[in-house]
Amino acid sequence: MSALDEVLSRARGLIDRWEDEDCGTMAVKEFCRYAAAVDDVDYLRRARAREAAGEPVEAPPLFLAATMSWEDGPAEEELQPDGLAFREAPCTQGLPVRQVHGGQAVRLSRAPIAGTRVTASRAVTSAERKHGRSGDFVLLGFSTRFTSPDGTELTAVDETIVVLDALTKGTSA
Repeated sequence: MSALDEVLSRARGLIDRWEDEDCGTMAVKEFCRYAAAVDDVDYLRRARAREAAGEPVEAPPLFLAATMSWEDGPAEEELQPDGLAFREAPCTQGLPVRQVHGGQAVRLSRAPIAGTRVTASRAVTSAERKHGRSGDFVLLGFSTRFTSPDGTELTAVDETIVVLDALTKGTSA
């Protein structure tokens, strides 16, 4: 069985099996770190002023969708050859493959407020083997739904990951 066949088999076994991750309680500090990373100085000023005034502080619009993980990053020796952590590379662990982001659709329903506990629910939604000019690949579809404790959807992210065979030495992308 090829590496791509194995990815496809693993993914198909996970379709519609939702896994929840507790993202923790959102904090103004996290919102501001994100805003600083995207150079949103206006958000930083507004958020800190609202916090100082004791007013609710909403997260920046793409905060939830842009966060890859809620944990500290893995040690370097725990990264795959393509630089991804194993948890960010579902269905590909230990296989000679590489991944390319194939696109993302984000639905912003309601911004989380600092002090809100958020849950991320993620599932594989599709898995297809395809053939293109550069050869075979697998398209994996994922959905992530971010919700508040009462079940209200805050943000939804649907994304596609393209899985390709690993490059052999001496081959360029």
